[in-house]
Amino acid sequence: MDCLVKLYNLPLLDDNSGKIIFRRVMAYEKTQLLDWVKSKFGSNWSDECSVAFTSQPISCFVAIENGNILGFACYDCTQKNFFGPMGVEDKYRNLGVGSRLLIASLHAMKNNGYAYAIIGSCGDHLNFYSKIVDAIPIEGSTPGIYSNRIKS
Repeated sequence: MDCLVKLYNLPLLDDNSGKIIFRRVMAYEKTQLLDWVKSKFGSNWSDECSVAFTSQPISCFVAIENGNILGFACYDCTQKNFFGPMGVEDKYRNLGVGSRLLIASLHAMKNNGYAYAIIGSCGDHLNFYSKIVDAIPIEGSTPGIYSNRIKS
């Protein structure tokens, strides 16, 4: 199922004051990011993420520490006004990395003029999205845009 988020009621975005740096990915980092996403989350997510590099500014944020990617979050990739894909390295989950990437991306969407954002296929992570940004399920949104997929 898909979820809906009110962008006019987001948590504040804190600054980069710790060891982990949160920022937009740069064009010269495209191959590194897409390779990382593919190795951690598969080619479907890598393909979706690649669309972020067609936007100016690039519609993808990364979390990095000592030059290493810890996570990423994109928007306006799968569809306009859709958040995602987003992924965080296993050992950095439940440490606030995903929350920070989510909030940064949603603020960027708000700054682009959206009042609401859709989180596609959030079913298994509904509790996370509800807790962090008050996301609510969109009734009747299953299977959503991911139906009728190419199988070969």
